This record gives sequence, C-alpha cells and structure tokens, in this order.
Amino acid sequence: MKLRITMLLLVAVTVCGADRAKNVILFIGDAGGLSTLHAASAHRHGEPAKLFVQRMSNPAFSDTSSASDWVTDSAARMTAIVTGVKTHNRVTSQGPEAVRGEKDGPALKTILEYAEERGLSTGVVSNSSMADATPAACYAHVSNRKMAGEVFSQILTPTFGDGVDVVLGPGRKAILDGTQQLKIDLAAGLKKKGYYIGEALASVPADANRAIVLSDDSEFDIHTATELAIRILSRNKKGYFLMVESDLHASPKNVRCGLERAAKFDDLIQGIAGSVKDTLVMFTAGHSSDFRIAGVAKRDASFFTEADGKLVPAKSVSVNGHHSAEQVLVAAQGPGSQRVKGFLANTDLFHIMLGAYGWMPASPTQLDGQSRKAARNCAHGNT
Repeated sequence: MKLRITMLLLVAVTVCGADRAKNVILFIGDAGGLSTLHAASAHRHGEPAKLFVQRMSNPAFSDTSSASDWVTDSAARMTAIVTGVKTHNRVTSQGPEAVRGEKDGPALKTILEYAEERGLSTGVVSNSSMADATPAACYAHVSNRKMAGEVFSQILTPTFGDGVDVVLGPGRKAILDGTQQLKIDLAAGLKKKGYYIGEALASVPADANRAIVLSDDSEFDIHTATELAIRILSRNKKGYFLMVESDLHASPKNVRCGLERAAKFDDLIQGIAGSVKDTLVMFTAGHSSDFRIAGVAKRDASFFTEADGKLVPAKSVSVNGHHSAEQVLVAAQGPGSQRVKGFLANTDLFHIMLGAYGWMPASPTQLDGQSRKAARNCAHGNT
C-alpha cells in the first residue's frame, strides 16, 4: 500500500509539473457566492454572467464546509484552501485537533509558507483587517481567529519560511493594540527584519522589497495595493505568491455597497489577469451568504428603491447577512488552471495551486486521504 501511494505521488509530480506556474495569485471574494455574483452582474451590466470571473476559461464549484460544520466561517474556509486540510470554524491554519481558544492543533503549512521556503516572494492584500481570518490564514497559526496581536506577531516569528514579504490593508489600531498588550514592539521588530512599515501606500519606497502598510481606512484601496504588491513581488526572479481579498458581505443596510464592491473586484481581477504572465490566477469565494433575488423581479427594474431619501433593497431582494452552506464558484486561468473543473472539495484548491508550482505536500499531516485523492486526480488530469 505504501509503495502504491509513493508511486501515485511520483506520477503526480511528473504529470502535474508539466504545466508549471512561476506565480500564483489567489483572489478571495469574502461572501462572494453565486447569488451575490449573479446580482452584481445584473446590477452592473443588466445581464447575467457578464462578470469576468463568470467567463474565465476554467470554472468549477467548490464545497465550503469545515471539519465540523456545513456552514463555514472565513477562518476554516481559508485554512482548507491554503493548507489542504479542513479544520473547525474560528481556527486558523491549525489542524482539527485544535479546540477554539482552548487548545492548539498542529500548525498546517500554507501555500504561502511553501513559497517562502522555496525562496519565492509572498504577499497578502485585503480591505479587511490584516489580522482577520482570510489574510491571517496565509501566514499565522492560532486556535482563535480573534487574537489580533497573536496573529500579527507571527510575521515576526513565522512557523515556516522567513515570513510574508508584503502586507497591505486595514486593521492598524487593533493590531497595534493587540501587540502592545503582548509587550511586543512591532515597529522595531519589523524594521529589524527589513520591512518598511507605514500607514499609506504612497509612502512605500520605490526600492522596498518588504513592506507593511496598515491603515484604518474602511475604504482601503485594494486596486492600488494589488498593483503595488505585484510590482514589489515581481522583482524576485523565482516568482511569487499573492493573496488578494475583498469583503463582499451584503446586509439589508449595505446591499448596494456589496454589489458595487463585487463589480469593482471583478474589474481588478480582469485587469490583473490580463497583465501577468506565467501566472495561475484563481478566484473563489470565502463562503456564500444568504442573498436572494426572489418573488417578482423584473429585468428592467432596479434592485433598489428610494425610501425617506435613501436607497433601500427592493422587495425582490432578500438579504439577512448570514453565511450559507451552498457551493461556490472557482474560476481560473493560466498554468495549472485546467485542473479547475467539475465539483471540488475546498481542500482541492490547495493541491491545484501546489501542483501549478510543481510541488507536492511535504508534511505528513498534509498527506492524508484527501491529499492522496488529490494526487491521484492530478495524475489523471481530472482534479
């Protein structure tokens, strides 16, 4: 049996490594489920399936469940995507042995950390806090996603590799307060490790190879941040890994904002996908949400109506802001994207990215049954 598994993995390395990416860019739409994308297309274009992510060359559907719940949170969902292992809600890149806030599980090596160990440059960009679940799962390992200080301090003491190189996004106050409570001099520690640290994207030196920008702007400009991150990371001839997240949550009070953010995020993805070479570009949702167009919804009518001088959702739009369990879109282009098809486990996305680089999991923890299944699928070209 062991010989058979070894042979499968060797075949996977040979076959999957044939179409290799120099870089991987992972775009995450937090709460960007199918219903949100459909509504964003209708809102922006007046037609279905007009978003770029809905027209990418390799689409698939992905499960979003965690190790113990059908409805995932962003920590468990992102852990599955970047490590290939399901864990429990609220747990960030630790194994399912973790008990939230009470017991640590084994640290699961992330795709970003694999890239760091191999000498690639790495980055995370988001308009959510840089210690929040989605960016944090790329570089930190904690049993409770709410520990902002413990999360961000792991940039100074990475578990694998020498630490993420570029971190651009909000969350400044919570991160500084959290690290100060731990008696960590964050600014001094980051400067010692060669980071530029500031509050504005425009202040990053032109020759910076490691940069952290922490803002408290709720409308942080991820378009400019993503372009800056790619300029910095592209200096590494070995390649890079970059994760870019946009918060697409919609509630009854901010439906219009959520749909417009989704459309703008789609614009960003299209622009980046058209400008990079030798790069696997992949989009998926952090999770779906309970957003519905239902009842009487005329195609020539707006999703919004005016009430008391404010735009509010029309009766055809039903939103309660909760996460939901349905599968979400995965869409990709570039080297390795042909493995994005059919119905995927959320853990498969890790193996698709790893395979695009031509790598295989090194940790025994990450060579579980799901990993061997992914290796077999990859060897047969049907991941």
